[in-house]
Amino acid sequence: MDHAFDLVIRGGEVIDGTGQPPVQADVGIRDGRIAAVGRIAGAGREEIDAKGHLVTPGFVDVHTHYDGQATWDERMQPSSWHGVTTAVMGNCGVGFAPCRPQDHDRLVRLMEGVEDIPFPVLSQGLPWNWESYPDYLDALERRRFDIDLGSQLPHAALRVHVMGERGANREPATPADIATMAAIARRAAEAGALGFSTSRTLNHRTSDGQPTPTLTAAEDELVGIAMGLKAAGAGVLQVVSDFADPEAEFALLRRMVEASGRPLSFSLVQSPIHPDGYKTLLAALRRAVEAGLPMKAQVAARPVGVLFGLELTLNPFSYHPTYREIAKAPLAERVALLSDPDFRARLLADAPNEQARGMVGNFGRMHLMGPEPDYEPTAASTVTAVAQARGVAPEAVALDHMLGDGGRGMLYLPFLNYAEGSLDPAYAMMTHPDTVPGLSDGGAHVGMICDGSFPTTLLTHWTRDRTRGPRLSVEQVVRMQAADTAASVGLFDRGRIAPGLRADLNMIDYGRLKLKAPQVVYDLPAGGRRLIQRAEGYAATLVAGEVTYRDGDPTGALPGRLLRGAKAAPNAIAAE
Repeated sequence: MDHAFDLVIRGGEVIDGTGQPPVQADVGIRDGRIAAVGRIAGAGREEIDAKGHLVTPGFVDVHTHYDGQATWDERMQPSSWHGVTTAVMGNCGVGFAPCRPQDHDRLVRLMEGVEDIPFPVLSQGLPWNWESYPDYLDALERRRFDIDLGSQLPHAALRVHVMGERGANREPATPADIATMAAIARRAAEAGALGFSTSRTLNHRTSDGQPTPTLTAAEDELVGIAMGLKAAGAGVLQVVSDFADPEAEFALLRRMVEASGRPLSFSLVQSPIHPDGYKTLLAALRRAVEAGLPMKAQVAARPVGVLFGLELTLNPFSYHPTYREIAKAPLAERVALLSDPDFRARLLADAPNEQARGMVGNFGRMHLMGPEPDYEPTAASTVTAVAQARGVAPEAVALDHMLGDGGRGMLYLPFLNYAEGSLDPAYAMMTHPDTVPGLSDGGAHVGMICDGSFPTTLLTHWTRDRTRGPRLSVEQVVRMQAADTAASVGLFDRGRIAPGLRADLNMIDYGRLKLKAPQVVYDLPAGGRRLIQRAEGYAATLVAGEVTYRDGDPTGALPGRLLRGAKAAPNAIAAE
């Protein structure tokens, strides 16, 4: 029997990524691309019954840090559990290429500090079978993945490669330094880099506390590198900044775009220190876009929140003298001691040092993480409120919760996007015309943050479960997380369901879709620990027409590849 298609997905509610409402239709796939959408008479070599399910484009996550994981792992989890079929790494100016052999440890310590990936994991996991950035891409191209991966040239690695110790120490770049960096940026874009990224935030430090090498890079350096992308005629710019002086900092970003003509995105969240600062930046962004500049802000679907627990990087007792006596003991031994009445009494009587009076001791904003996470919690669910209701100390509530499940209980502290105790600011940012969803940091912060599940939060919380404010429609969210994100990095061959485009798709049981609680696993190189988070309700995920996951379980198919540069839309799509 002849088959018209390799695969036909039958009778699903197709949400095509344009923002239009769903329509019941079949999707026919041939040679890794969508061949037909509608009522399809022809048979597929394989057919999937999608009745009662949503069929969406695969999600495109433009802000991840799989730079190391991609060199040793085939599966970019947790992202690929959450409908992500394309991820962009190399964000925030950190990565591993270009790099001379003598600088390996320096870049590892920077990634360890900035993205909370332990030194032993990286030192044992990275094969270092590259030196130049094109070499790094060549090494990735030889590998196979469960999703497509695009990479950006990281400024910190570039600066250290060109300037050595001067670059690491944040000395000003000379004209010769800048010319060399610009030439490398041009070659990187020509070799297939999706762009260039940099960091201008004090939050990014090496594991020994030194600021990132790019923190104080001057305008001539940033513009010079952007001009390297202009010379290549390709690549996007990505920036994270403290925006301590929002007007001046945004003006610098604007001049980078004006000089180079390259698209730029920057990370935007609500800071608890300046809760209305995001409004100033959104207004400046609107003016820039109205002036014809290709600029976007990357925004988060929920609070950026730190997780605390006995298995994690920090817990509320990390800086208590009594806890430090046992901090390096195995988990089971610590659980036994912390459950002992005498040791517990001594711990709770401790006076923490000054470090513990900040984030780790902020029980008034810390919440108990349950089996079904609540990412828009109310003040009534804080550790302090629970303690008051029980008539006990907050420290006792926190300790009891962490001791649950054999010492695996977690506490959640939303610290960005939550200054007002609600996600209304996130809604304002997400619905702004010049933003795209991002900032999941998939692959990073492995002992403190687990936000690679942002796409599932968008679909569940924002379209169905939110009770404390306005929601979004499913078709809005799919457009934002697929077509909009893909376009923001120049990937016009995916993100929608239309003939000629990549057959990257999700089949979703919307009524059953939900997030599971984060958990700790020890599957990194050197037995390293990381946080993961799974979901229920993704009936199938396809990459290039191959089913990679069924009901959250991998099929064994690895059709994902390294992306080399921007991708134009097929002629039929471009002409629409």
